[in-house]
This record gives sequence, structure tokens and C-alpha cells, in this order.
Amino acid sequence: MASFPFLKSGGVSRSLGAQAAGAAALSTEARQWNSLTAPILLKEFGAIDYIDFSPVEPHYFAVTCSVRVQVYNPITRQVVKNLSRFRECAYGGSFRSDGKLLVAGGDENLVRLFDVQSKSLLRLFSGHTAPVHRTFFTQKQTNVASFSDDKSVCIWDIASETKLTSFSEHEDYIRAGSVSPVSPDIVLSGGYDGKIKMYDIRTGSSVFTVDHESPVESTLFLPTGGIFLSCGGTEIKVWDAFAGGKLLACLSHHHKTITCMHLASDNKRFLSGSLDRHVKIYDLTNFKVVHTLDYPNAILSLATPQNNETLVVGMVDGLISIRRKEEQIKSAEKSETLSSDNVPAYVDLVIPEQKHEKQCRYDVHLRKFKYSKALDVVLASYVATKTPEVTVSLFQELIRRKVFDRAVSGRDEKSLIQILRFLIKNIGDARFTPTLIEVGNIFMNVYEGSISTFGPGVLRYLKMFDEHLKEEIELAKDMASLEGMFSLILSSSSAGKDSQINENLPTYFTPSINADKNFVINVS
Repeated sequence: MASFPFLKSGGVSRSLGAQAAGAAALSTEARQWNSLTAPILLKEFGAIDYIDFSPVEPHYFAVTCSVRVQVYNPITRQVVKNLSRFRECAYGGSFRSDGKLLVAGGDENLVRLFDVQSKSLLRLFSGHTAPVHRTFFTQKQTNVASFSDDKSVCIWDIASETKLTSFSEHEDYIRAGSVSPVSPDIVLSGGYDGKIKMYDIRTGSSVFTVDHESPVESTLFLPTGGIFLSCGGTEIKVWDAFAGGKLLACLSHHHKTITCMHLASDNKRFLSGSLDRHVKIYDLTNFKVVHTLDYPNAILSLATPQNNETLVVGMVDGLISIRRKEEQIKSAEKSETLSSDNVPAYVDLVIPEQKHEKQCRYDVHLRKFKYSKALDVVLASYVATKTPEVTVSLFQELIRRKVFDRAVSGRDEKSLIQILRFLIKNIGDARFTPTLIEVGNIFMNVYEGSISTFGPGVLRYLKMFDEHLKEEIELAKDMASLEGMFSLILSSSSAGKDSQINENLPTYFTPSINADKNFVINVS
């Protein structure tokens, strides 16, 4: 019988033991990440540029997309704050360490600072000449770092709303950046020129430069501040900051561009997201992939809070995936146990009854295309007198649908008087004047051929309406004369003051009826 010396040495048994231990570790890791619930998908308008969790409980997370930053509750998955003071796309909304302030950039070349609780815009930092894609608070808490397409990194002082310093050493867009977790003076930037630069705010220059060899999409400091990661292309590179940017490792587990990275599991793991629709989880002790999560579309951003209970991933089509750890299922016996004070340890979840808002009567008629009945509802005295804005709003809707002439035609004397009475009372109100002038024109167009058939009541209100318009015309003339007097007095003032006062003078509208019995309005 042949002999196998390696069996006697125990080499195979040791090798199998090591493999079994590794498999057990991987299976444990897989169970941990698979314990997350099935993803809840939310839809936003536009690609999800950036996600950041508040460092304080209840760990709300901010989603930056389109022209706003929305703050979500991770448990209810509802929007609790909406920061929408942007005219163009917003980028890189991130919280301060106390969770009270949030800073964000955007396409308007500005950096905005918000109070999260009140949603107030506290500061507006201007100085960049191109869109600002990433913004962060430094460890000093009173400074903000911004990274822009104008190839510069700027440091701002919150108290004075001024720029402290700037660095312009890149040769292409800067789309990635980080601030040191241990030093308030160290800032890291990554550009589309492939370069990663570390700056010292105290010296006002870069400490060193390393080459990632691909456009840099994201950078990440490890908690000690001595090692940082960069991702771009299909590679993640690990650098030693204390050794002047020495390359420690190169990880290539994605097959499309890696767009984002984030620390997880009490800084024992880090995650990477890619356009290949995968999230990879790495062990920071050996930089090996321990698990992979799949998503329905290309990934642009991801984040998880310090307690690691939630994983939020943003995708290029505006989808937000939210996954949370499943609560352990309690046994039936344990759920029935009582605590020491005879209060049940677990209580039922009470779902409140949904109360549906009652629909207004005129809305019901509009949905059924009964325009004349809808008009009758809003002309009733309890509506037209107390809430004339509701009546005018319905007028506007009927005019928009081009059915007001149908709704107002074929009416009896009482209904015509209601319309004329409303016009007389409200046409002088600046809020309603444009709409009511159009209403008057349509009214006259419908009934101009049948005025002679009107009863004495309708004719009396038409005469009152004519007198009311004449009074408005006389008032407008008097105001025009008064404006001329003011112009003579103000002509002696300085050009600046004269311009400022004239801008504040109101514009006067002169209503009248032309030969075709249409309402017209002159501006003076």
C-alpha cells in the first residue's frame, strides 16, 4: 500500500481547519448582513447625489438630490425636514457632529448652512466660481470645507461668513474630499486629474500628493487619521498618511466605477458602492471582501449610522433603498410574561384610524363636470361673503378649462344679481382684479344680446356696476395726479433716492368699458 507522508505531518488537517474557520467567519458575516430587512424603496426626483446620517439619535439621514436636501426618519421612512432653498441642483449635504447644522453645496457656486430644526438658512458662503460638489464641517466645528469644480478647496469661517483660506493645486474638477477625524487642520481632496492632495490649513499649502491614476470619486479617512482610502475607476487604494502617502494596498473587486465609500460596524468594516449595482463589505483588518449586496440600479451614494442599524443606498435613477436590522422574534411564552410591576413587557401596536378629509361640494361637481352647479355653490352668500378667494379660485379654474361661458349662460335673474353683486364688491381688491375683469368680459359677451330682456333688478345692478367703475376711474385719475405731484417733489432728490422711492410707488389700474361692452384696464 502506498504511503502518504503529508498525512502523517498533519498538514492537510491544519489546512482544512483554517478553511473551516474562514468559512465559519464568512457565514457569520453573511448572516449579520442578511439579517437586514428586505429593502424599502423610495423614489426621489433626480439622482441621489449624497446621503449622510446625523451623528445623534434618532439618527435621521439627509438625502441630497435635485434642488433640495430632505431629512428622513429611518424608522418611519417619512420626510421630517425639507431644505429647499436651492434654485439649481444641490450637492453633498452633510451634518455637523451635534446634528444641529447641515451644510450643502450646489450648482449655484454657493455653500449654504442650514439650521436643521428650523430649516432656516443661516449662512451663504460665496467665492467659488463653479459648482460645489462636497462640503464638510472640520473638527473645529466652526469651519466648513468645500470642494468645487473650479479646482479649489476653500475653508470658511461660520461666525464671520468669510473665507479663511483656499487651495488651488488641482488641474481638474474636485468631486471628492474628506476632513481629518482627529485634526481640525488637515483636509484631503481628490480630483478628476487623478491626484489626491493632503492640505495643512496652518501652513496654507499641500503636505503631499499621491496619484490614484483614475478620476477620484470619493475619499475616506479611517478613525485614527493615519490611513485614508481613495476610490476611482474600478479600484480602491489604501494610503499611509504618516509615511507621506505610501501605498499600502490596492483593492479591485468591482467591474465598474466605484462611486462611494463608508465606514460601518463600529469602524471594523467599510462599504463601497459602484455603478455595477453592488455594495461590497470589507474587513478593515485584512481588506478582504466578506459580503456583497445587490441592488436594482447603479449606486451613487450610501451611508449607515454609528449604531449600524440601517443601511441606506441611493441610486442613479432616484431610488433610495432603506434596509434595517430585523428585530429578534420573541417566543410566545416570553411575550406573555409580565415585568416586575405587572406591566406587559410587550404591547400591541395601535394603528390610528385614518381620517379622510371631506371633499368640498364644488369639487364634487367639478369632478362630475357639472360646472353650473359648482358655480352656484361658490356664489352662495356664506361662501362669497366669508371666503371670496374660494369663489375667485373657482372662477379661475373654470376660465382655465374654458367653460366659464357655459357655466354662466342660461341663468335666472337671481343668479345674475349674485354675480354682479360679487363683481361690484370685489373688483377693487387688487388680489382679484385681473380675474374679475376677465369674468366681467365673459359675462358681457354672453349676455350682450339679451340686456333688453333683463328684469329691473338686473338692470339696477348693472347701473350700480357702471357707477362703481366710474368711481374707480375717478379715483385712479386722482392718484395719477398725486403721483405727478410727488414726481415734481422728488425730482430735486438724488438719483439714488429718487430711483429707490419710484420703485416703491404703486402702479394704478384704470378699469373701463369700451364700445364693444368689454371690460378693459389701463395701466398708469
